[in-house]
Parts: sequence; C-alpha cells; structure tokens
Amino acid sequence: MQRLYDFLRRHPTWVDTFWAVVLFGLSGVSVMNQSGAPEHHMPVTGGLAVSAVLCVVVALRRRLPEPMLLLAFATGLVQLVLDIETTVADFAMLVITYTVATVGARWASRLALAVSLVAAALAQVRWPAQHSSALGQVAIAVFQTVPFALAWVLGDSMRTRRAYFAQLEERAARLEKEREAQSKVAVAAERARIARELHDVVAHNVSVMVVQADGAAYVLDAAPDQAKKALETISSTGRQALAEMRRLLGVLRTGEHQESGEYVPQPDVEQIDDLVEKCRSSGLPVDFRVEGTPRPLPSGVELTAYRIVQEALTNTRKHGGPNAGASVRLVYFDDGLGLLVEDDGKGAPHELYEEGGADGQGHGLIGMRERVGMVGGTLDAGPRPGGGFRISALLPLKPAH
Repeated sequence: MQRLYDFLRRHPTWVDTFWAVVLFGLSGVSVMNQSGAPEHHMPVTGGLAVSAVLCVVVALRRRLPEPMLLLAFATGLVQLVLDIETTVADFAMLVITYTVATVGARWASRLALAVSLVAAALAQVRWPAQHSSALGQVAIAVFQTVPFALAWVLGDSMRTRRAYFAQLEERAARLEKEREAQSKVAVAAERARIARELHDVVAHNVSVMVVQADGAAYVLDAAPDQAKKALETISSTGRQALAEMRRLLGVLRTGEHQESGEYVPQPDVEQIDDLVEKCRSSGLPVDFRVEGTPRPLPSGVELTAYRIVQEALTNTRKHGGPNAGASVRLVYFDDGLGLLVEDDGKGAPHELYEEGGADGQGHGLIGMRERVGMVGGTLDAGPRPGGGFRISALLPLKPAH
C-alpha cells in the first residue's frame, strides 16, 4: 500500500485522469437520461461535448490550474448561451474552484470565488426549478452556492497551511545551516587556541634543548659524564618537540598572526591537584584520586588532561546545582592516561555542554573533542543513568601516526 501511495503521489495527473474518465462515464449516463426526458430538451451531442471539456478540466487541473479555470468558465458560458443544462460533469466547476484556491495564482483564486458566488444564481435563472415559488428559487440558488464557497474556503486554508509548513521548513533549514556555520567557527577558534598552547609547549622544549646544549659544550672536556647526560636530555626533548610539532602542523591557525597577547606557561597534570583545591575552596566538593604509577608524560597529553578536568569541573559548578559533588580519577596505564570526571548534580541539557565553554572562549564538548583528537585519544561524554554527567577520556602516551 505504501508503494502504491508513493506512486500516486508522484503521478497526480494520472489520478486526476482516472477520476475524469469516471466523471465522463457518469455524465454520459446523465446526458442520455436528460435528453430522453420530456421536460428536458438537451441535445445529446452538445451535452457530451460540454461534459468532455469539463472532464479535461478535471484531468489537467493540477498541471494547468489557471488555464483550466478559464476553460471551465468559458464552458459554463457556452452552456448558458446554447441552453445546455447542467449535468454531473459540472462538478468540475467545484473541483477547479478548490484547486485554484489551493495552488493557483492569487488572481485566479479571487476570480474563482467571484464567479462561484454568481454561478448558481445564473443557472437558476436560466433553468428555473419547475413548480417552485420565487422564494424557493432563491433558496435553491443559495443552497447551490454554499458548496462553491466551502470549496474555496477549504482550498484557501490549504494554501495557507502549505505556506506555513514551507516557511517552517525553510526556517529549519536556515537554522541548521547557521548551526553548522557556528560549529565550524567554534572548531576553528578552538584549534587556533590549541595551536597557541602547543606553540608554548614546543617553544619550551626547544629552550630546554638550547640550554642543555650550551651546558654540554661547556663541560664536555671537564665532565664528560655530565655532557653525556645533557645530550640524552636533548635527544628525548627533541623527540618530544617533534611529536608536538607534528600535531601543531595539523591545526588551522587562520588569522592567528593578527592576535596579540602574552604567552604564559601552560598547566600540566601535576597542577590538577591545585585546580581541585581551588574548586573545593569555592564550595564544590571534589574527590580526587590518582591510580597507577605517575610518570613523565608528553606536554600535549598533560595539557589536554588538565583542560578536560578544568572544563568538566567548571560545568559542574555552573550547572550541577547547589548540592552537587564531583569526582576526578586519573589513571596511569602502560600505554595511556585515563581520565574519569563525574558529578551527581542535576546537570544541564547535552546541547548546553556542546555550546558553553569553561572560560567563555571554548565550546564545551566541541573543544574537548578537538583537544583529545589532537593527541590521538578518545572521548566519551553524556548524562549518567542515575543523574549527573560523566566525561571519560583515554589519552595515548604515543602520538598516532
């Protein structure tokens, strides 16, 4: 049935043609009956010709609404002039009135309404009802006018409804495009921010390498062991700097050369404890635990971990409610660093986390995902079954190539 319904929707003219054929068959029977009745003097040929034209109006009403309206009116005038009485085919007048009121031009809709209001009266004057008083003639004309008025009102209401839905669809499409554009802007801004932070990390590593190289050159002859240790430090720091530089080259930094501002040292994993203490002093209970054996991590991983915890605790403080509490788990694995931040507050809608950043510059989960993606990790965030919000991240210690 659904396939048949879809087929009929794709071929409306075929449907109208089918009903036009049915209407012509009924009209033919009506014409034959009226031509044989003694009180009627309708010519068979004229009645069938008029019926055929009106059935064509029904068949092509949606393809050519305005021309079919004019054709129907012309046919009605021919009926009046040639004294061809109304038949079943004159139902096409009602159909074309509804059609132009729904999909036709405004002038055609107004014309259909005006003609429909006088058509029944003209027909009653041309072919008055037998054995009926003047008041009865008026009543019959009014009764026959009501269906035309209702057809026009129904069609005009359908036009208004379709225009309303079309406006809603256009608005939804426009909002969707605006949302996509805002998301792209948010991603670009967050990537530029990450690029600045990674710039600090790389600059720090290069500075360490320069200092160690100068020290190794100074003690090379007097203390070769210290020079060897300095060279090892230079090697490990250089590898780490290269890894951070690979991530940095993948970040779009559109317009960043126009920005000005002072660069400051970026936070690391050890400063998460200070962040938690600040949250506690502001009134947010936070349970902080470290599992596994702490060890040195790539600077990008430490910065990402700090920012995720900062973002999550800020959202808890803003949206969790007055009695909310949070827990932070930092887990050292053999090949990665795990983060689990949960709160038991009332939480906020997931869309709000997508839009609001910790410091007013980022964009919530969009920024978190960008940060985690920069170090090749994974992020899972969403409401907890029992209430509150959970953010889980796994950051690999080695960058993905």
